[in-house]
Amino acid sequence: MQKTYLPKKSEIKTKWYLVDAQDKVLGRLASKVASILRGKHKSIYTPFMDTGDAVVIINAAKIKVTGNKLKDKVYRRYSGYPGGLREVNLETLLTKSPETVLRLAIERMLPKGALSAQIVKKLKIYADSNHPHISQKPEVIKL
Repeated sequence: MQKTYLPKKSEIKTKWYLVDAQDKVLGRLASKVASILRGKHKSIYTPFMDTGDAVVIINAAKIKVTGNKLKDKVYRRYSGYPGGLREVNLETLLTKSPETVLRLAIERMLPKGALSAQIVKKLKIYADSNHPHISQKPEVIKL
């Protein structure tokens, strides 16, 4: 009879990865980073546990999108009050806050709930190539 393997907290080792987002397509990069954050690349992956690694993304301002998404894609948020719908297109949001665009793309690819909130804390995004995580010795990966 086979038993299901469940990793213990002591067995889960978190590594740090560094991803350069320059000239990468937004959605393709986001799906690969979401997979690393969840831990799907590890053999000890368990859906209801945080087995993933930390990811540092640099050069978020230099990310690319395909098609007419710069003009057509719209981010909406609603305050709950009458007239409280706020809309901003991708082009405007990329110039104001490129980190937000990448963060939203990755967060929306993760499952919703408390585990997602825990996983997102391991995501660090920077608009340029400078980051304060040198002491963690992040491993550079090509996506």
